[in-house]
Amino acid sequence: MEVDVRDIVDKIPKMSDVNHDGLYRRAEAQGGYFTAQEAIEAGMDRSTLSHHARPGGRYERIRPGLFRMRHFPSSPFEHVMAAWLPLRAAKAVVSHESALELHELSDLIPVAVHFTVPRAERGVRRRQGVQLHTTSRPAGATEVQIIAGLPVTNTERSVVDALEAGAQPEQIELAVSQALRRGLTTPKRMLEAASTRSERVHRFIERSLGAAKA
Repeated sequence: MEVDVRDIVDKIPKMSDVNHDGLYRRAEAQGGYFTAQEAIEAGMDRSTLSHHARPGGRYERIRPGLFRMRHFPSSPFEHVMAAWLPLRAAKAVVSHESALELHELSDLIPVAVHFTVPRAERGVRRRQGVQLHTTSRPAGATEVQIIAGLPVTNTERSVVDALEAGAQPEQIELAVSQALRRGLTTPKRMLEAASTRSERVHRFIERSLGAAKA
């Protein structure tokens, strides 16, 4: 069957058809990052995307399916954004030591980016530099905050999650003390969060709150 070349050309989106402003706004809210799917939704075909991701192009290819606006200003947490975007569909939330880092409640720099996903998503593909935690009790709306465009467990859950997972005790004590001093939490809210965890966690939080008052 003879194919009319014009039919093929008509199916290839022209750059003038691309919603560049929309794609930029999306990337701006994501630390300069965007996915191939987001570019396609903005009207860009894959060949055009590959063209602009060449060395010196307007985009930088981070890994398959993930790109960054080449000249977008860097930020302290862009590595977390880059790790989160491929896990967004799995309802991943920044948690544990990484959440404490975003809340600026820890001196630690985690060796991996920590996320919590619902247990139903435990089959999600593991990635280098990412630590996944599964839970049967995903963080509810009141337990999640948006920081730097990322969904992050709130102060109380971040502390008890990290403590329960084996974070260094001195870092948890520091996090509790700083959170109270900065008005990010209250003793009542910390105790309520700890009450749903093990006796070890509950007692540690009680001791940390007592030490913070001293």
